[in-house]
Amino acid sequence: MKAIKDNKIYTVDETSKDTYLAQGFDIYGDNGELIERSPSSTVSRREYDELLDKYNKLVAENKKLKGKAKGNVSES
Repeated sequence: MKAIKDNKIYTVDETSKDTYLAQGFDIYGDNGELIERSPSSTVSRREYDELLDKYNKLVAENKKLKGKAKGNVSES
């Protein structure tokens, strides 16, 4: 596993993982996938705005699809 924060990368094992998480490091597997984010991690304003925009589009699409589904339900 790797502990990564800013430009620092450390190889860690299961016993030291929590220590690095507490110091703000994210933990990645040897294949590069994120295993666990640090509890103190933050998201940039740009990322937040992008995700909020995607969320709002999905909510609108969901409402639209629910409306279509209600119209297709046959009443017996």
